Amino acid sequence: MAGPASRKEISHDRIVEAAARAIRRVGYAGVGVADVMKEAGLTHGGFYAHFPSRDAMLVAAMERAGRDGAARLAQAVARRQAEGASALRALIESYLSEPHLLNCEGGCPISALASEMPRQSPEVRDMAARRVTGLVGMVQQALPAGADPHAAMAITSNLVGAMQLARALGDNAQGRAMLAAARQSILEQYDSQGRAAH
Repeated sequence: MAGPASRKEISHDRIVEAAARAIRRVGYAGVGVADVMKEAGLTHGGFYAHFPSRDAMLVAAMERAGRDGAARLAQAVARRQAEGASALRALIESYLSEPHLLNCEGGCPISALASEMPRQSPEVRDMAARRVTGLVGMVQQALPAGADPHAAMAITSNLVGAMQLARALGDNAQGRAMLAAARQSILEQYDSQGRAAH
């Protein structure tokens, strides 16, 4: 059984949490070590006691952002399923929701960072790829039995792309219409359980 966290572990966790918010808020390029350390309430000079490089911090931040985003999405999906939605409908409606549109900093890091991922270091790209694979897996689990094996990848790309385009349009009628159109298109094509229930 693990004992209480050490001061170093607590500080490390604060750095990772601050960096996870920062990458989604300002993108990889906008994340500076000094700013993250300040947001974590620590001195810049203490950074290298926790990470060998900025990239190592970005890897940890992406892992945390992905884990936290997946947990929030899973909670939202569970709430919708408790209301009677199919697993897929619950996932689609939770991901392509107005709260997610408005919460880039706390939402899925893939939709926040996808266009920047190819330009990162190999270590950061590898973690980003694992997060993408995780989201595809989450969609795969929500699909009805017998769904096309490629459907999860197609749906995931639609989810991420629709969220990015909606955010580009903004928190307005156009942005919300983008999400609504994507929700309708995906559900009409793939949610046979939802159609049967309605």
